[in-house]
Amino acid sequence: MKYLQDINSPDDLKKLSVEQLDTVCADLREFIIEQLSLNPGHFGSSLGTVELTVALHYLYNTPYDRLVWDVGHQAYGHKILTGRRDRFHTNRKLGGLSGFTTPEESEYDTFAVGHASTSISAALGMAVAATLSKEHDRHVVAIIGDGSMTGGLAFEGLNNACSQPNNLLIILNDNNMSIDNNVGGLQDYLVKLTTSSKYNKVRNNVYQGFKKSRLISEKDKNRVLRFNNSVKSLITKQQNLFEGFNIRYFGPVDGHDLHSLIRILSNIKDMKGPKILHIKTVKGKGYKPAEISATEWHAPGLFNKDTGQRILKNDKDQPQLYQNVFGHTLVEMARENDKIVGVTPAMPTGCSMTYMMQEFPDRAFDVGIAEAHAVTFSAGMAKEGLIPFCNIYSSFMQRAYDQVIHDVALQKLKVIMCLDRAGLVGADGPTHHGVFDLAYMRPIPNLVISAPYNEHELRNLMHTAVYGNDGPFVIRYPRGQGEIKEWQNEPQILPIGKGRKLSKGKDIALLSIGTIGNNAAKAIVEAAKKGISVAHYDMVFLKPIDEELLMKVAKKFKTIITLENGVINGGLGSAVLEFLADNGFSDIRVHRIGFADEFVTHGSINELQQITRIDVNGILEQIEEVYNEMQGYAKTPPPLPGNPKPIEIIHDRLIVK
Repeated sequence: MKYLQDINSPDDLKKLSVEQLDTVCADLREFIIEQLSLNPGHFGSSLGTVELTVALHYLYNTPYDRLVWDVGHQAYGHKILTGRRDRFHTNRKLGGLSGFTTPEESEYDTFAVGHASTSISAALGMAVAATLSKEHDRHVVAIIGDGSMTGGLAFEGLNNACSQPNNLLIILNDNNMSIDNNVGGLQDYLVKLTTSSKYNKVRNNVYQGFKKSRLISEKDKNRVLRFNNSVKSLITKQQNLFEGFNIRYFGPVDGHDLHSLIRILSNIKDMKGPKILHIKTVKGKGYKPAEISATEWHAPGLFNKDTGQRILKNDKDQPQLYQNVFGHTLVEMARENDKIVGVTPAMPTGCSMTYMMQEFPDRAFDVGIAEAHAVTFSAGMAKEGLIPFCNIYSSFMQRAYDQVIHDVALQKLKVIMCLDRAGLVGADGPTHHGVFDLAYMRPIPNLVISAPYNEHELRNLMHTAVYGNDGPFVIRYPRGQGEIKEWQNEPQILPIGKGRKLSKGKDIALLSIGTIGNNAAKAIVEAAKKGISVAHYDMVFLKPIDEELLMKVAKKFKTIITLENGVINGGLGSAVLEFLADNGFSDIRVHRIGFADEFVTHGSINELQQITRIDVNGILEQIEEVYNEMQGYAKTPPPLPGNPKPIEIIHDRLIVK
């Protein structure tokens, strides 16, 4: 690397000449390829924004000027240029850099991201704040990808941007296709003309003259702006999504022509009013394998940077991934029932809806980054008698909460909502952990909420949702490998709201839900070796919860442990506490194992399970702690003679009264 090793902030970048910046881009690409070949992350998006990143930090006064990156997949170059180069090897690792932008990490990260389509709204808020604070020299730029533009929130931001006084610049990074003929010729001439400072100065003087003579009003100005956008589309034979908005549109331009980008950004930087610069880039630019197969190289894992060979795990003798079990089972069911359809918001590969798309392309739908639409779209099909499996990552389902309530549950429609990536997801961190779904789904009427113990139970629940229930059905399952190699059982229809006993015990009852129960089962075996007898129950359903089973447990045990791969506030533990309180069991101690009232950081799943104490050892330790408390070994000081006994508080254990 010729220059990158000496760049520790954008101020260092600004010391270089424009001609030297081409070498900086080459250095930056080389560094990203080297680092991500050894430490996996989001690869293609950041390679595609190298020139844009360099141009922005070269021209703008960051961090005073605000750069708002959408999602954060494309912001690795931004991190490297803003003082984090030497720490970039810790990216997505426990205690290291986040895989996304976060203000907790750097003042250059202006907004915490991770979910798509947020940049325009957030940046507009910053731009309006700058206006109200009289910070007229502060620039605000939103950088959004074409995929994120499919999200409704992006259009809500655009709609509001045209009605608020602001100077926001929106950069649309369009990497859907290679640079084509529209970037060149007449199109290039028009971009040069409309972005030139001389043209815009004359344009503004004419407008001010017309306005002073009362020949044009602000309302007329907006009409002229829409007309200009339409004329440009007509001349260039390329329509754009923004011609109906009162926002000035420039482009498309070559996002890899650094010198052109710098010139255009310089010309429009101080232009008043909201504006859109449409750039076209190649995802994975500068690394041939990634350019050829953008989807595969979005987050490729480990690879040989010299040969382009991906280093794949040998999973032949390992259990299937839960998402693959879902995908194959869905195809099996679709063959037998032509009413079954599949829906996913831009995650067909991740959730394995691709199997359905390959065999039944007319019955599987990728609706783009639009979770709310995915749910209501599914509800519409269910209203007409189809049986949609709507597969959305748990964390992303939060964006469709109103639709689950209003469009599905209220109408009791048979939409089967499969929440992939439930629980801890690992390196993507707090924006992606699916830890809230049990808590946020449980209060909604008419829902059945379930979580499989293993692959067989996942298949059983999918069949139960179709053939054993007439309304909405939620199935949550984690990211990663399952528990058993022979996953293709003969599916059964399970009784709704019924749990099951997995092992006998006499000292403590442990109630778990979902695959995390496998950790509990191993911990219970180890506890038995220490003389602690724990009965294990797999609840299967959070709603309706098995009250008959809970009644039997409450009558037999004075100590209960609940376990869930989710937050303890509102989940299984809360449901058990409510049942005990409602039924007068005031003398039962309940210890809840799950996530406390705080966000969980990023790291490997094993590391995060250890930190949150839901791994085998963590569960075993808590079983021992609870057992010792039962035996009178609690770590509290004895009461002083003549004084009342102090209140005993041990971790998150509650005494129901």
